[in-house]
Amino acid sequence: MKAQKTPAEAVTIVVVGGAGAMGRITVKDLVETAPENVRILIADYNEAAAKKLAKSFRGRSVDAVFADVTNHAKTVMALRGAFAVINCAQHKFNLQVMKACLAVGAHYCDLGGLFHVARKQLELDAQFKKANLLALLGIGAAPGVVNVLARSAADGMDEVHEIHCMVGGIDRTRGRPAVPLGTSYTLETIIDEATMPAALFTGGKFTFVEAMSDDQEVEFPLPVGVVRPARTLHSEVATLPLTYKGKGIREVSFKIAFSPELEADLRFMRAVGMFSDEPVQVGKVKVSPRAVLQKVVARQPKPEFDGEPDEYEIVRAVVRGVERSERVEYTVDCHTPGIPIWGLGIDVDTGCPPSIVMQMLARGQITARGAQPSEVAIPADPFFAELLKRGMTVRRSRVVLGSVPRSKGKKPETTSKIRTVKKSAKKPA
Repeated sequence: MKAQKTPAEAVTIVVVGGAGAMGRITVKDLVETAPENVRILIADYNEAAAKKLAKSFRGRSVDAVFADVTNHAKTVMALRGAFAVINCAQHKFNLQVMKACLAVGAHYCDLGGLFHVARKQLELDAQFKKANLLALLGIGAAPGVVNVLARSAADGMDEVHEIHCMVGGIDRTRGRPAVPLGTSYTLETIIDEATMPAALFTGGKFTFVEAMSDDQEVEFPLPVGVVRPARTLHSEVATLPLTYKGKGIREVSFKIAFSPELEADLRFMRAVGMFSDEPVQVGKVKVSPRAVLQKVVARQPKPEFDGEPDEYEIVRAVVRGVERSERVEYTVDCHTPGIPIWGLGIDVDTGCPPSIVMQMLARGQITARGAQPSEVAIPADPFFAELLKRGMTVRRSRVVLGSVPRSKGKKPETTSKIRTVKKSAKKPA
């Protein structure tokens, strides 16, 4: 992948949490695709890891700096001079980083806020607009890619009644050692998804249901096949109902299919109370089961793996509504096989999009300002073109469900069960 053109003046893009699992992918994407006049700065609490990562890139100048996002003054110092800040830190720090960006006059994006944080971030919209800055809320795979998938269908529809987001994947990697509660995302975020009530927009109202509930079989194209996504707390449900309120939105949902091993671990740990913050008496001391679990997992040695990942993930948006007097359903999928030449698996659909959009912003392809979700700020076609350059393909199908009833004043019909269009299986590109 060749570096792309951007404005002639030099710009600095800071990756907060750039030494972490997702941040490393974002930094890699910037190194491989950003033009030479883009300065890359890794800002991380683990300064040693950040400096080691920065030195690992040959032929490209990457710098590193210590950053403690809980300290506003020091964060402002670390970010000063930045054109844009990509926040790959844990979602509970989103607001702190946003406020630091306002202080230094930098654009902002993150990987999502698990609904509640995202809703608080939206409240900073006026401040970012006044500063002529963009704060892009949630631009990983989900939220992020899936929001733009939904936009690509919804923009051309007269009415949008339902948007259902889901993620399914498969890992066929051989020889990679298994690890307890194995996930590339932060354990704290995964625990939140497995325990906090999942947001659901139904009947035109927000509500919450049990985490990891309502798992149903969904057929994705091969090689993923049939998986069982379940409801977890996510930011898509926080923003899509607001974005498409004017088009009559009534239903918005999110589901994800964890690997069978991870799902079993999460359900067991939750059942025995290991995710609880409530202290329990152990001998003469009281300890939080959740804190103990996180410490124990963090102490586990990370097994070495020099093989090539063999993974595949599909992020999907199902959009139903009215288009030219017909009730229609769009199924828009983003296929991600990973980027083998970079030695990276399916997490590229989370780590690469922040790099993509900040480069688009620098080139003037994104003009939105304020605190905005991805489906509002990101134009679909140029974004999809960038995904394709990284091996991620977007495929779309359209099905006519019937004609629009002539009688007026009737609420749009909705369906509670996700229906998947069955098509002939295609081998991944």
